[in-house]
Amino acid sequence: IEEIGTYDPLNENEKLKVDLERAKYWIANGAQPTDTVRGLLKKAEA
Repeated sequence: IEEIGTYDPLNENEKLKVDLERAKYWIANGAQPTDTVRGLLKKAEA
């Protein structure tokens, strides 16, 4: 299991950190993100 990011709703400075390249790699190779993770990935892209 590879950690590609973190989410801490209580930390205003670093609430969301995601390696989008790795996320896209895993999704392209069959990973199926949950609805929650999909929403976080959309926030990270914005």
